Formats: sequence, C-alpha cells, structure tokens
Amino acid sequence: MTMQTDVQDVLDRLKTAQQRPLGDPRFKSLLGLEKSTYSESASATSGLTFYDLELGAKFIYPVLTPLRNTIPRVSGKGGIQAAWRAITAINTNGLRFGVSSANRGGVLAVATQDYTATYKGIGVETSVDFEAQYAGQGFDDVRAIAAKTGLEALMLGEEAMILGGCASSSLGLTPTPTLTALTTGGSLAAQTWSVICAALTLDGLMNGSIAGGVQGQISRTNADGSSDTFGGGVAMKSANATVATTGATGSISATVASVRGALGYAWFWGAAGAETLGAITTINSVVIAASATGAQTAASLGVNDNSSNVLAFDGLIYQAVKPGSGSYIYTMAPGTAGTGTPLTSDSAGGIIEIDAVLKYMWDNYRLSPDTMWVNSQEALNISRKILSGSQTAAQRFVFETAQDLVGGGIMVRTYLNRFSMQGGSVIDIKVHPNMPAGSILMTTRTLPYPLAGVGNVMQIRTRQDYYQIEWPLRTRRYEYGVYADEVLQSYFPPSMALITNIGNG
Repeated sequence: MTMQTDVQDVLDRLKTAQQRPLGDPRFKSLLGLEKSTYSESASATSGLTFYDLELGAKFIYPVLTPLRNTIPRVSGKGGIQAAWRAITAINTNGLRFGVSSANRGGVLAVATQDYTATYKGIGVETSVDFEAQYAGQGFDDVRAIAAKTGLEALMLGEEAMILGGCASSSLGLTPTPTLTALTTGGSLAAQTWSVICAALTLDGLMNGSIAGGVQGQISRTNADGSSDTFGGGVAMKSANATVATTGATGSISATVASVRGALGYAWFWGAAGAETLGAITTINSVVIAASATGAQTAASLGVNDNSSNVLAFDGLIYQAVKPGSGSYIYTMAPGTAGTGTPLTSDSAGGIIEIDAVLKYMWDNYRLSPDTMWVNSQEALNISRKILSGSQTAAQRFVFETAQDLVGGGIMVRTYLNRFSMQGGSVIDIKVHPNMPAGSILMTTRTLPYPLAGVGNVMQIRTRQDYYQIEWPLRTRRYEYGVYADEVLQSYFPPSMALITNIGNG
C-alpha cells in the first residue's frame, strides 16, 4: 500500500466518523460518550470555567479641570491672606495738559484700590480596609487607587471652586414670585396654589436635583469626628405668592426679579405651608403645569441665607459679581415665563448681547477678553445664532472623495471681537464641564497695559500646594488625606464679564 492510499483511507474513515452522531445506538454501550459529563456553565462564576477578568481596574470617569490646568500656581509667603494694591485709573479729575509759558502743569489725580483674598484649605479623605487590601491582592493595588482617586476628586472639587466658589457674595433674600394663572397648558386642579422660590449659586445648582433636593445649611461630620457647618449655595427663600387656578387643565407662570450672582432658581409649590420642590431652572421663571414631584419642602430650608460657604474661596464668577468689582454683568430680560430671552443674532454673523459686553469692556477698560466659558447648551446656541445670520459665509464642508462622503456638523469655536486695537481679536469659545446652562463667563489672560506689574491676571496662590498624609493606624483601615492650602487671585476683576439668565433657543 502506498503512502497516498494510506492518507486517502484515513480521510475516508474521518468522514465516516463525523457522519455518525454520538447518539448512534452503537455508542450506547460506551459510557460517557452519549452525554457529556461536563458542559459549559450558564454563569461566569460557576462551573469549571475560566473567569476572563482583565487585571487592573479601569478608571472610567472624567477628570476635566481646564481652569486648574491653565491658571498659573505660585507660592505664597505665609500670612492669612494675599493682599495687593492697584492703581485702577489715572487722571480721574479730567486734567487738561496744556501749560502756559514758564508755569507748571496741573496736579494729576489717580484712583487706587486694595484687594485681599483669604487662604482656604481644601481636602478630601479616603480609606482602605485591611480586608479590601487582602481581597485585591493579585488584582490591583487598592491603596494606590485610594490615593489616586482622592487626588483626582480634590482636583475636580478645586475646579468647581475656581469657577464658582462663593465665600463673600451672598445672594440675600430671593424676591417674591409674580404669578399668573392660566386655564390651559397643564393639569393643575382647581385650587389656590402657593409658590416659593430660592436663588442658587453655582454650588447650589450643581449639587441640587428634584429628587434629592437643594442643600441649605450643611453640617458635615469629618473623618476625625469633628464637624463643620457651612452654606450649601441656597439663598434665603422668598415669601410665598398665591394664585387660584380653575378647571382641570390649568397652569401657572411664575417669575422672580433676577438675583445678581444667581445661576439657578429652585421652585416650590403646593398648598400654603406645604410647598414642595418641583423645578430647578437656570432662568428666573418657570411654567408650573403639574403637581410638584420632589420630596423636599420649602419649610426645610429654614429662614437663613445659606448661599455662601465660609470654607471656600471666591471663584471667578463671584469675584466678578461682587459689588464694586468693575466686572460687567449682563442679565438677560425675563422674557416669556419658562422660556426666557435667548441670545439674539445680529443677522451679520454676530450676537447682539456678546457684542454689547465686548463694546463695554473696550469703551471702559480698553481690553478684550480671550476666552468665553460656556455650557454645551450655549455652545450650540451660539453656533446656531451665528450661522442663522450668515448661512452662506460661515459654512465649510469637507468632502472625502475617496469614500464619496460629506462631513456634516458645524461648531463655532471662536468669536471675532470687533472692538480692539488690532482691528479685531479672536476669542476662544470653550465648553466647561461645570458651567451651567444660561450663563457665559468671559476671562482675560493678558492686560494691554504697559508696565502693569501684573504677570498673571489670575493665579492660584498657595501657602501649601497638594500634599498627601497617610494617617497613623487607629483601626484596621488605612486612611489617607489629600490637601492643599490656597486662594484664587484675580488682579483685575474688570477683565472678566458674565452674561446670565440666557434662555435656551
């Protein structure tokens, strides 16, 4: 028999065997072949199956800190606060400069201002049980993860404080709402409704929700058993206003006068004395169309103003809105309740409200901001307003001829400031993860003033930059603290501007 015949014979026998199922009667006498002893488990954690778990935890959460990343950090020199003085204007008495023969000129008057910024400690604690460390052996270094997540959490909290920490600009008493009863647009039963509003800082808005409520006074128990009490970003609630609805399809439009520094408003409604949280808005109005779905009552807020936080430093927004700062605060008109007033296209590729702010900054301070910090909502609305006013000139399409594709979608990433010495300067538009809808913050990195003596228009001044403490063992748990001691300095608040109460549209 040749080798070729042997190979062909083996192939024929394999084909014959493959055509005979294990259920063939001829295999019944062979134990273990008719039915498998072991089969694939339906569970990933039972049976004799390998658990295909990749080593190392994946850190799938954003750590977006654009302001912290770009604002310079400098070392302080002790003390309890950073203090500096500035000359803010010269020739404030309108002196004329002509002089007569042999005589001296007039005396120049200047304006000065003192600034202070109190240092604040920031920090967070993490811990790892002994058992958690034992369980993580061979998978990940749980103690290292605790330190890493603590530092990243501190950076995220610091970013929010740099943007909107509110230490000294309390919002005060929220104005009483103005109510109008409507016979359509909702499902309110016929009754007398009471409405209460509470203005919110950035902190209050970021940490508030319909389900969880808004935080008035916060009492926090710390890792060492001590406690701190501070404001959660909610202003003193308004007096209640009442209105009666009729029928079964009623609704209520509610509006309050805009509160300087408020980036949001919490609305409570129901029977008088039992008003419940039903809406949180970023404009100063709301349309109430149904019974409130939240659980928090207005009575739970108490009677105090809890908008400021004594443990925080003033961020950019609240250094801008502070009385006497010189920053331009542009508040949009209330407009239609629940809708507000959106940005307005000038039909020439610009936006009326933004141009009004830029013109003011040039007319009064001869400067131009370089960055606009916006929410995703305002980024989209800015793009739409600019394109609607200049549809043929602002669009650019990219053709991929190799794949016969056209790339769609347009995003306006810069804005041309027409009011500058250069005949036009470009302002970057950046989406900030903590910037709320309804507001735009403008900042400036450099001043156009010669020999200003200001290296950084804004900077983080630290008595002690980031440091970590591994505390002595007191239980079977490793405890870590990540801290810093710092303050935000803005040398020239008029270099900032804020547009608030912007309606979506």
